[in-house]
Amino acid sequence: MRSFAALVLFPLVALAQPTFPTPKTYPPNEKTLNEIKAKTEELEAAIAKLPKDVSEQGYAASVKVFHKAAVWIVRHGEWYTDKSGQQTLEVLEAGLERAKALAEGKRPWFDIRNKPIALGYRSHVDDSIQPFSVRYPDNFDPKKKYRLDVVLHGRDSTLTEVKFLHGKEFAKPGKGTDYFVMEVYGRGNNAYRWAGEEDIIEAISWTGDLLNAHVDPKQIVLRGFSMGGAGTWHFGLHHPDVFAAMQPGAGFSATRGYHKGLEANPPDYIIKGLHIYDAVDYAENCFNIPIVAYSGSKDPQKLAADNIEAALKNFKEPHSFTHIVAPDLEHKQPAEWWAKCDTEIRRHLQTNAKSEIPERIRFVTYTAKYRHCGWLRIDGLDEHYAKATVDASLKDGKVIATTTNVRRIEFYNRRGAKIDSVTLDGQAMKPGETQFQKKAGKWIDGIGHEEKEKTHDLQGPIDDAFTWEFGVFGPTGVPWHDDNHRFIEATRTNFAAIWDKYFRGEFSKKWKPGPSPKGEITPRFNSILFGDPQSNPEIARLLPNWPITWTKDKLVVNGVEYDAKTHVPMMIYPKSYKNGGFGYAVLNSGHTFREADLKGSNVLLYPRLGDWAVVKPKPTKADPGAYEVVAAGMFDEFWQFPKKK
Repeated sequence: MRSFAALVLFPLVALAQPTFPTPKTYPPNEKTLNEIKAKTEELEAAIAKLPKDVSEQGYAASVKVFHKAAVWIVRHGEWYTDKSGQQTLEVLEAGLERAKALAEGKRPWFDIRNKPIALGYRSHVDDSIQPFSVRYPDNFDPKKKYRLDVVLHGRDSTLTEVKFLHGKEFAKPGKGTDYFVMEVYGRGNNAYRWAGEEDIIEAISWTGDLLNAHVDPKQIVLRGFSMGGAGTWHFGLHHPDVFAAMQPGAGFSATRGYHKGLEANPPDYIIKGLHIYDAVDYAENCFNIPIVAYSGSKDPQKLAADNIEAALKNFKEPHSFTHIVAPDLEHKQPAEWWAKCDTEIRRHLQTNAKSEIPERIRFVTYTAKYRHCGWLRIDGLDEHYAKATVDASLKDGKVIATTTNVRRIEFYNRRGAKIDSVTLDGQAMKPGETQFQKKAGKWIDGIGHEEKEKTHDLQGPIDDAFTWEFGVFGPTGVPWHDDNHRFIEATRTNFAAIWDKYFRGEFSKKWKPGPSPKGEITPRFNSILFGDPQSNPEIARLLPNWPITWTKDKLVVNGVEYDAKTHVPMMIYPKSYKNGGFGYAVLNSGHTFREADLKGSNVLLYPRLGDWAVVKPKPTKADPGAYEVVAAGMFDEFWQFPKKK
């Protein structure tokens, strides 16, 4: 599925940020806790006895997810209702029933109709088990193909795996549907950013594997309300060729104007980082996907759709943007208003069915992370976080394309598209060639990469490292400076705690640091390294490849010298096959936003440090990982410090 700089003007209305206090808890009594412990162990034993081929086929994840739910709710004490203990027991019992059936070669849960089916998958990001659900059409006919709605939930401070699974497993039959509905867990409440975005991709991929013969690829709809609306805004506009329509309700589509705490003139690296998830920057991608937005007229989050509409005001290309506004309603989407949205969606599905081979594509991106639309793929930019566009037409095997801020591009035979010749920015390319790169302002054939170059999945910033497989490697030796060591260890501990609670996973243990054996093709994974060159041998090994100098006494970053006793570098940098495998190396950092941001509005989950930073530890009793940012920024397109102007 993964194969799947001018500021936009919009209303700058400062909205009060919602606060999300920790919910009240209702811990079960000792008897219930002992029952949960016993059943958790029983389910763990039953899972261990499942045939190996069952695990390899992925069906075991839909049993293991029930075990994971019980472990996490106990670990974090997330007893948010007086029924949480009993619901945990019921979830465990459901998992035991599934384990028994699967051991006998049966999967009866796939026969469920009229309500969702709780499922699970193993994530490539951290090997964790994550839940999702699928509901079949009520009158499902295996000989037919159906529409699929991918649904993103809103923010719920009491959401846990137990609540999600119990709500599906024990749901009462609801109103009938004539299409599939897949609901994404999204690793909790992160507005489907970072690993939450990967959760959408992976859930769609697993659903595709499950329902491949039954889903019409031209009838896939993305929708969500509130936080789910925010996720729909950015994900739909990042991946406009995946869906036939998107239906965002409320949410937010821009950081500026919604996040009142954002300083008036933030540093350049903060502004650049906002272009990753600010959906308003990608508004013109509605050329490729119709949007049916919904808002209550009295809902402050109506601003999300207003932002997009303002961004499209002067967009003259054909597009479909509909904003359905419910009079006198605040932050809600009642059934009758969802029905109005659905009517509009069905109109698009019937009259504007997405072509498998679009004749024209007009695609906008700000980063090689989002590079794909139809039969074109952007693989490199002249400048990251500045607006890049491709306008391309395909007729009779001939591609005619114009670009801005694009350095590498590919046109390929996807879904039957036939490409014989390409004219690129007025330059006729060699017949039969489909991959091109720009050198000295001129396009040439081929797309081979430099050793260190920003390209898809190797473009940064630091937070991007946690959207793909990664391993965390801490210090194993004696550190240079004890104070820095305590700060670095606190940073690592804090990252582990945040990942466990807010991204619902644990650090994968399958990776090992160091170079691959000679000649071995190394899979892509990211090495997250904590320590200094003396305490962590992997840092010492990779240091010669990095554009910094770091000794016991001296730290030189971007041409500036710092006292190594009182300063710590944080950084993301590409590895290579010869120095340890394709992927990133990250130095002394987890996510660059903090726990307070995860507890607050989801708009706060934007990058704080860019690609690199020098920080001065400022530990406190409450936060031993606190620091002051002394310098920070982005690397250029070849992973070097930009030349000073």
